[in-house]
Amino acid sequence: MSKAPKDIFQKCRDYRDTADARAQGFYPYFRSIEEPHGNYVICEGERKIMIGSNNYLGLAQDPRVVEAACEAIKKYGSGCTGSRLLNGTIKLHVELEEALADFLGRDAAILFSTGFFANQGALIALTEDGDAILCDRENHASIIDGCNFAPGKLIPFRHNSANSLENRLKRLPDEAGRVVILDGVFSMSGDIAELPEINTVAKRHHAAMYVDEAHSLGVLGRQGRGAVDHFGLNDEVEIVMGTFSKSLGSMGGFIAGDAQMIEYLKHRARCLIFTAALAPAVVGGVKKALELMQEETWRIDQLWKNTRKMHEGFKRIGFKIGSTQTPIVPILIGSEAKAFIFTQRLFEEGIFATPAIYPAVRYGEAIVRTSFMATHTDEDLDRVLEVFEKLARELGTFDDPAYANPGRRKNIFDFRLPDSVEEEAVRENGGSHSQNGSGLHAALSR
Repeated sequence: MSKAPKDIFQKCRDYRDTADARAQGFYPYFRSIEEPHGNYVICEGERKIMIGSNNYLGLAQDPRVVEAACEAIKKYGSGCTGSRLLNGTIKLHVELEEALADFLGRDAAILFSTGFFANQGALIALTEDGDAILCDRENHASIIDGCNFAPGKLIPFRHNSANSLENRLKRLPDEAGRVVILDGVFSMSGDIAELPEINTVAKRHHAAMYVDEAHSLGVLGRQGRGAVDHFGLNDEVEIVMGTFSKSLGSMGGFIAGDAQMIEYLKHRARCLIFTAALAPAVVGGVKKALELMQEETWRIDQLWKNTRKMHEGFKRIGFKIGSTQTPIVPILIGSEAKAFIFTQRLFEEGIFATPAIYPAVRYGEAIVRTSFMATHTDEDLDRVLEVFEKLARELGTFDDPAYANPGRRKNIFDFRLPDSVEEEAVRENGGSHSQNGSGLHAALSR
């Protein structure tokens, strides 16, 4: 008798990660926001200071951006009802592409419906069998997935290491096409790419440079032009990718570069030609946000003032914030159970943040990922530091192995805590090995 076929839904029935977290009262993801107000939100009927958003310049709720989005809806309707290739291109798409190209000093740009699609679409279309994609190990998931789907071979190199990159490039056959891809600002660590050194190595080995400016657009460079501009490499980097879901306060993404490459992507990037075009409201709002970002340079100045305050404040308290140089500030907690409970306690104290656990970070090095905005007030930021210091004492954060025994990386997480989740129980929960933590990794997508 033949065996019954595999039940593809069994994994769903066996999945326990979220149920166990909810049962303990500290599931931190998919919280419903009732009213967003930039630096704070209303959640479960209460005001929470938002430090989990990538709305760096505070433009997502700006009345002028909202009005521009509404005007686009009135003129073009709620959607484009087709792909850009067919019936989905409206004048606003073209105007935004031209504005982006001009802003970035590029020949042309092409819009994608998400930043994820921009990376996938470009990498799949631009590489062929036998090509090599040299990828920083800490690149965002959209880059990794794009590399995995692309016909070119994925070759990882050590994070921010020009030496590691050079070792990989030296081993490639002469005939292999090659592109080096990395984030301008890395989304978990908050550090800035070592672009000058990496670009020098890439050019020495005839590799194209591809920089994802998702977290650097609006943060670095003249008027927020990004990491490439920040380092003066506009004439060196061939491909610039960016998103609208951070500093520009909406959704979508783009690729910018020379006219021939963009023309090729228009007709070869499947993520562009087989999906619906960006909605008019999105394009209208982003276009206005791009204008405001250039006009109101005080936003970037204030963002950096707030960033310096928080770097100094967290260090003063005793937190390890890694190598961050930007408004992304990862707060090391250590134990993944503690990271979840720390996040829940923050929420109860009026602060909205989210944790990142394995595999988004290393075992035993769970973080609370915070990010700050130009529109945060000193009162907001002082309150955040006050609560973090209070909870670190109450939960024994600095007694965690990540602080007490740095470098000893082990997984000390288990959703299924004892019935008591009081502070002492949490502190003592350091020895159990994770049974299912790897499934619920950081819900911190771009």
